[in-house]
Amino acid sequence: MTTKPKAPKFRIRRDATSAPGTSADASPFAPGNDGFGSEAFPGSAKATADKTASDEGIAEIRREGLTGRQLRMARRLAQKNGLAPSSDFDAVRLLRARGIDPFDRANMLELVTAKPTQSKRTPSAQSPTGEAPVSRPNAASRPQATRSSKPIGVVKNLPQKVDEDAKLPGAPASDAGFQMHELERIQRDIVRRRRRNVLFLVARLTVFIFLPTFVASIYFAFVATPSYATKSEFVVQQAESAGASGGLLGGTAMATSQDSIMVQDFLTSREALGKLNEDHDYRGHFSAAVVDVIQRLPADASNEDVYAHYTNNVTVGYDPTEGVIRMEVAALNPEMSRVFSEALIGYAEERVDSVTERKRADQMRGARESFDEAEQKMVAAQQSVLTLQEQLGVIDPASETTALMSQISNFETQVAEKRLQLQQLLDNAEPNQARVAGAQGDIGRLEDLIADLRLQMTTQIGSQGSLASISAQLRMAEVDLDTRTLMMQESLQSMEAARIEAMRQVRFLSIGVAPIPPDEPTYPRVFENTLITLLILSAIYLLVSLTAAVLREQVTN
Repeated sequence: MTTKPKAPKFRIRRDATSAPGTSADASPFAPGNDGFGSEAFPGSAKATADKTASDEGIAEIRREGLTGRQLRMARRLAQKNGLAPSSDFDAVRLLRARGIDPFDRANMLELVTAKPTQSKRTPSAQSPTGEAPVSRPNAASRPQATRSSKPIGVVKNLPQKVDEDAKLPGAPASDAGFQMHELERIQRDIVRRRRRNVLFLVARLTVFIFLPTFVASIYFAFVATPSYATKSEFVVQQAESAGASGGLLGGTAMATSQDSIMVQDFLTSREALGKLNEDHDYRGHFSAAVVDVIQRLPADASNEDVYAHYTNNVTVGYDPTEGVIRMEVAALNPEMSRVFSEALIGYAEERVDSVTERKRADQMRGARESFDEAEQKMVAAQQSVLTLQEQLGVIDPASETTALMSQISNFETQVAEKRLQLQQLLDNAEPNQARVAGAQGDIGRLEDLIADLRLQMTTQIGSQGSLASISAQLRMAEVDLDTRTLMMQESLQSMEAARIEAMRQVRFLSIGVAPIPPDEPTYPRVFENTLITLLILSAIYLLVSLTAAVLREQVTN
């Protein structure tokens, strides 16, 4: 549901007798009074000329390039003098129109030291249209008036009268001298507290940073026992046989990275310390009376204390990109530093040899056992062939069979010839019976001989068996011998390949930089150690100070 708006009805005319004590001249609509006081009527020629002059003045002021602070101070000064500027530039124009320099130092100082103004609005009488009038900043110089433009109730804002009792900036207070004294006292107190805080800060820095750093520098320069460090470099290399392929990583540092890491761990282990102490008396070397108290090993030092001292004096680093192991050994004199370094390198070589020796032995053990077994079986097969030859009295069954077959063939040829002769004799009308009988007898004897020879090949002869069985036994023995011989050859090749692979597994240390002792002390480095001490103490102090400040702030809040 929509309700149509209804315009209220107002009395826009007021009789002169409606208010007691009011004359016709005092009415806002009296003759000669347009309701704008000394201002020009909007739209008139005077108002247009004033507007044009105002715009030109503001444009000139804009070209001066005044700062924001100057414009704000000009607006405040204009409000203090009772002006109503429409903008900061208009404030400058109005002040200059009254002959006031808005940027004069005296005016600015007076504006700063003056008390803040408080404006007080006095509600005026309600307008004839029923709406509350709106006050204008320049209402003090114009009489109050109301004016309605249309009979539908729209009323323009009319100038209002400023209350005479409003609190405006006045003369400086009589206690200005006391205030200046209090300001000076506060300033002196602030300066005194700042000086005290600075002194406390300097004292804390001296106690916790500078004094310990100075003591450390004195120790490094005059108290610490000089030590000599011997540096050496070596690599763990792998033996490569001719024609053997090292794989994808063969010939690179990654091929021996595990062995290099193992050597690094061994050199920094308690086992290496034990061997060094047993062979060269590491504990006694650093327990001498000439060593300062901090670096000296007590006579009753535990193994853990000795090991901690060992890790401080023996530094071993491994570079995985190059595969180089760098070692630095520090001692109280150059000769012992060299001795310790060479001894540790020897221990590392022994460890690498022991590790690779076991791997090589494991690889060769299986290949040699396989070869020995194949060789034994081949010898047994050969002995079996020899035994059969001695027992059967046949060296070569094939040659024996060939000889028998040649005999049988020869006899069969003779039988064929005799049969031809017999047939020739029988073709005669009156053959010679004696010759016929002789030919027939020869044929019979040859056939009997051929039959006997064939029986020798297939029939067992005594305890030795037939020639066919003897040939089969010897052939099987010879085949077994050939097989065992071939297996022994393959085992021999496998053992040779295992030997080559074992040779490839050989690891050894190749020294790149020999341990040569220095002729001047390497440690302590006075400047570097002092600077590091200063940085460490400063970092600790800063951390503790920040923590304390945060905790203090939390507790205060």
